[in-house]
Amino acid sequence: MELADCTIFTEPQQGASYDDLLAVALRAESLGFGAFFRSDHYLAMGGGDGLPGPTDAWITLAGLARDTSTIRLGTLVSSATFRHPGPFAISVAQVDQMSGGRVDFGFGAGWFTEEHEAYGIPFPELGERFDRLEEQFDVITGLWNTPVGETFSYDGAIYQVTDSPALTKPVQSPMPIIVGGGGPKRTPRLAAKHATEFNTPFVPISFFTEQCERVRDACREIDRDPATMTFSAALVACVGDDAEFARRAAAIGREPDDLRENGAAGSPDEVRATLAAWRDAGAERFHLQILDLADLDHLDALADAIRSV
Repeated sequence: MELADCTIFTEPQQGASYDDLLAVALRAESLGFGAFFRSDHYLAMGGGDGLPGPTDAWITLAGLARDTSTIRLGTLVSSATFRHPGPFAISVAQVDQMSGGRVDFGFGAGWFTEEHEAYGIPFPELGERFDRLEEQFDVITGLWNTPVGETFSYDGAIYQVTDSPALTKPVQSPMPIIVGGGGPKRTPRLAAKHATEFNTPFVPISFFTEQCERVRDACREIDRDPATMTFSAALVACVGDDAEFARRAAAIGREPDDLRENGAAGSPDEVRATLAAWRDAGAERFHLQILDLADLDHLDALADAIRSV
């Protein structure tokens, strides 16, 4: 397996500064991982103080766009509830320009009620959140895809855009877009329409294969070749021999047996076997969740294990 097919995926809301994230991104880049991703959240989950406080996903990626040189950068995934589609299209396009075309745009409906309440962000019911997400995708991609010199208009039930100059443009055309989740109907249809990559986060292999087939069916319904979609999985990663694995599991508050069952975890041989099984099930890209951002040596151990898959 190529390290280029693997992403280091971080959860900064649990407690990380920009400098912490930069250190991880630079180590991942030097090792040859294909991408550095982060979540898009404003509140720590599962206890903990989250110090020094949340960092904004796209401000972080803008900084990393200038402080790294080759690694791809993205979110898994940004929440449509946090942003308006027009200004957001500009922000993402600008980060893509700042990075020289290294952005992967992950976008979803949002789900974490408490962070919306903690920071005064409206949080509609699920159906309305999906309605907003669908229209935001239409607006954002419409702005990006409008030829320079032409204008873009959109008359949706929620968003209206009138004679926009549709600037700024990203470097990449089309922009790589990630859609993910477990919804049985709207999610696969949305992925088939907009995504270059479909992701299932932290699910069993059996659900991964079922959901990917739903996405393939949705592609066929609109005469899209399912082979044009990349299918990816997000897995928590924790690797080490014996005591080292136990130490790393304790550092992130997880039981070793649970990690082995539900993640890419254990000895290097166990991690290799897990990733090989997912690859055989159809996973083409792996977003490997790293929860202890201070343990940079963990990235070296993970890279060594992956190179042997």
